Amino acid sequence: MSIERQSFGKLPDGQETSLYTLKNTAGMKAIITDFGGIIVSLTAPDRDGNFTDVVHGCDTLEGYLKGVPYFGAIIGRYGNRIAKGSFELDGITYSLPINNGVNALHGGLKGFDKKLWNVTAIEGEEPALKLSYLAADMEEGYPGNLSIEVVYTLQADNTLRIDYKATTDKATVLNVTNHSYFNLSGAADVLDHEVILHADKFLPVDATVIPTGELRPVVGTPFDFTEKHTIGERINDTSYEQIVLGSGYDHCYVLTDTSSDLRLAAEVYEPKTGRIMEVFTTEPGMQFYSANHLKGDIIGKGGATYARRSAFCVETQHFPDSPNKPHFPTTVLRPDEVYQSTTSYKFSAK
Repeated sequence: MSIERQSFGKLPDGQETSLYTLKNTAGMKAIITDFGGIIVSLTAPDRDGNFTDVVHGCDTLEGYLKGVPYFGAIIGRYGNRIAKGSFELDGITYSLPINNGVNALHGGLKGFDKKLWNVTAIEGEEPALKLSYLAADMEEGYPGNLSIEVVYTLQADNTLRIDYKATTDKATVLNVTNHSYFNLSGAADVLDHEVILHADKFLPVDATVIPTGELRPVVGTPFDFTEKHTIGERINDTSYEQIVLGSGYDHCYVLTDTSSDLRLAAEVYEPKTGRIMEVFTTEPGMQFYSANHLKGDIIGKGGATYARRSAFCVETQHFPDSPNKPHFPTTVLRPDEVYQSTTSYKFSAK
């Protein structure tokens, strides 16, 4: 299949941006921009075979430049939070920009989500888009010249696969993810979406949404999605402190299968349309976020406004604040190592 390219406007410094449309033989489309590697649009079939866009986003580059909460973007160098914007590596303390209360979030003031990536289009039966970027030593406070590639592949079975690969010339920390906001109905809120998370523990947080370090079993809590529950069923259970601290769900889950294989992490079903999304990953965790902080003040695609809890995020990743939590799986990348990670979103309907 061919890949269509069109202009997406100019950045303030005059650089041109583009949109790339990937189509598979089943009729699914993924539209991605080289600005931030953002998934601008992703269509998925309902039980009658009708395709609808299932991700939040903007019609124009200006919409993203005005400031949106990371819709569809590649997040790095470090997805999620690092406490007080500080970590120590090999005896050196590194300071990061503080951009989320007292913490560093999602790579800093100008993370991967705000960079213009180099693009290579790979046409074929399963079209792919390879994005590459060289993050300079000490960019946003992170050590090492980091060379990173992200490949989006639209597979024939209606799966969007994301492969990450990176190397560095100096020891650094790295935790890359994609921050798409999904709504499988394409409208309204997501409170009736039915969810299974293949995770038997989650990470409780403190008042600044930094993990306390505990890996808490989900059993007996509103965070137990080991069996099917709707997102809205327990989201307002303010008798449970972690619901209050996250304003709903905004926590990292620890996957039950601790292997590094590509394995099933989450299943989401939307009953009105019959759409199903299955999430597979090689990562040890995933941030499940119920879009608690959307306020309806962002004008999205087609003039839509994105209200509170009008989407959910499943951000596959290593754990937040791992550089300051030695017992968490390490996020350190050294010059003799290659960072590799894969996440797939597979869509179907019943």
